[in-house]
Amino acid sequence: MAKQIAKSLLDIEAVSLSPNDLFTWSSGIKSPIYCDNRVTLGYPDVRSEIRDGLIKLIEENFENVDVISGTATAGIPHAAYISEKMNLPMNYVRSKSKSHGKGNQIEGAKSEGKNVVVIEDLISTGGSSITAVDALKEAGANVVGVVAIFTYGLQKSVDAFKDIDMPFYTLSNYDELIEVAKEEGAIKEEDIETLVEWRNNL
Repeated sequence: MAKQIAKSLLDIEAVSLSPNDLFTWSSGIKSPIYCDNRVTLGYPDVRSEIRDGLIKLIEENFENVDVISGTATAGIPHAAYISEKMNLPMNYVRSKSKSHGKGNQIEGAKSEGKNVVVIEDLISTGGSSITAVDALKEAGANVVGVVAIFTYGLQKSVDAFKDIDMPFYTLSNYDELIEVAKEEGAIKEEDIETLVEWRNNL
């Protein structure tokens, strides 16, 4: 499944690789990869493939899930697709509380005392996922884990989830993506070392 998802992300250009002309992330990091999983929303077949894959991860790794929770904003639609297919309540978590109205950070179904799985589109450093986990825990939820479409596999994210003792699972990852890109001729053999070194040194 990891290889098929990687191929789908490459085919629709949700993920782009550019070893010699680096992208700039919003954080300022220079990167040979750019992942924008919002692109998947425009392709029903890929959308369904991702939904079913994430449901499989949930069913294989967690028991008695009560609520599906999406991270704002890119995790919200995928959480909605999963919630509908699994017939489970859903909410989503803002990066911070609203400055107006009721000042909610969590919108949708109540999660107090519930087993909650967080849906994320992309795990880079793990920061946005952990913000959502913390907010849900503060609201009284029992967060059982995080599932996401893709991860860069940065050690920083692995350490961050380990620090809060939170399991996470992804449909695909950086290593699978490089392998598929190589097989499809999207990158050259000599680019692979550059791509691997970037990830390992970040």
